[in-house]
Amino acid sequence: MRIIIGGAGEVGTHLSKMLAREKQDIILMDQSEERLHFSSNVEVMTIVGNPTSIQDLQTAGIDKADIFIGVTPEESTNMTACMLATNLGAEKTIARVSNDEYFLPENLEFFGKLGVDSLICPEMLAAQEIMSALKKPWSRQWWELCGGALILIGVKVRDNAPIVDKYLYDLSKEDKIYHIVAIKRDNETIIPRGKDQVKSGDILFFTTTREHVDDVKTLSGKEEININKVTIMGGSHIALKVAEQLSGNIRVKILEKDKGKSYKLAETVGNNVMIIHGDGRDTDLLTQENIKSCDAFLALTENSEANILACVAAKTLGVKKTVAKIENIDYIQMAEKLDIGTVINKKLIAASHIYQFLLDADVSNVKCLAFASADVTELVAHSNSKITRKPVKDLNLPKDMTLGGLIRDGIPQIIEGETMIQDGDHVVVFCLDTAMRKIEDYFN
Repeated sequence: MRIIIGGAGEVGTHLSKMLAREKQDIILMDQSEERLHFSSNVEVMTIVGNPTSIQDLQTAGIDKADIFIGVTPEESTNMTACMLATNLGAEKTIARVSNDEYFLPENLEFFGKLGVDSLICPEMLAAQEIMSALKKPWSRQWWELCGGALILIGVKVRDNAPIVDKYLYDLSKEDKIYHIVAIKRDNETIIPRGKDQVKSGDILFFTTTREHVDDVKTLSGKEEININKVTIMGGSHIALKVAEQLSGNIRVKILEKDKGKSYKLAETVGNNVMIIHGDGRDTDLLTQENIKSCDAFLALTENSEANILACVAAKTLGVKKTVAKIENIDYIQMAEKLDIGTVINKKLIAASHIYQFLLDADVSNVKCLAFASADVTELVAHSNSKITRKPVKDLNLPKDMTLGGLIRDGIPQIIEGETMIQDGDHVVVFCLDTAMRKIEDYFN
């Protein structure tokens, strides 16, 4: 597949590296030669050029492109580039935008006619991810699959969890109400088999049905956390989106260290939001603002280090749920070791949503898990595909891939060894990020 990416910023660079590992024909275009410097082991063709230049697009071979992705920081540039790309022969286009109004159905239809097939807003996606994290604060990851019929839950287990020190083959003898699809242990992600043992400190990834979420919570040794008060550090675009989505009975404080910006925020936020001028890393300020009575602390500035330090301070002062926006991927493992609850990374989230358009199999959703270096995918099984020919236990699935559950005729099921995947089943697949392409061999 020939893919042209316009914009070598964080999203474009990460996406091009990820796709290059999948042996796609990737061309990355940017006006800055400096941003196009890559390590020699990444096979990406780079072109210094303007994605809104007809000549530069033609030089990049836009007429042979299967997909053009506009991910520069300027939404107008991305929209224009996609329109030009379509008219110059690109099969499909995706534009990164920041304007919420563009996602109204009538506007999506309008842009589609102009040649912009899909829109993506990393800030909106990040806000949705944070809202999901606040639904079940006792978890580290919460993701609703197949329209909410199946749930993916990432949770860190400690000594008090009934599941600790048990082998998976013993757990499988119990009622099949969940499936442990992965274990994150230190710096390693394990696709577990029956002989694997759960250890204290592991981050377990469960798939389960909605009615058994509380059973997973109990097995993990967790208690319910009610979210009534939320403190947000940083008056960013994401912070405002989250504050807007929090219901009116939740009290929200936003800490903004820029005095001028804090005054502007005070003029725009709703009645349930209080703006405080101050630095969220200042423990004296946090104590003064009675942070220990806060149910959740969200560090959403553009500074990854500041967000990590603020979450550590908040946890030290008694906050049970912390969320940190960490754009430097190298810091994600550090955040996990420091026991920060949920990590938000815009480029990983955006790349996941873009990636689903690029797989040949019938994919309806893709999620990249920052902590686990893994992907979760929803796929539709088709008759005569390899996945439907044998019971799951006889499919010889790769060791870096497992099936988490399925939806058949609207009814969720946890997959067992004897399960036969059928035509039309919506299947949840969990795999390490090196195995995504192997999935297509089973579902095509």
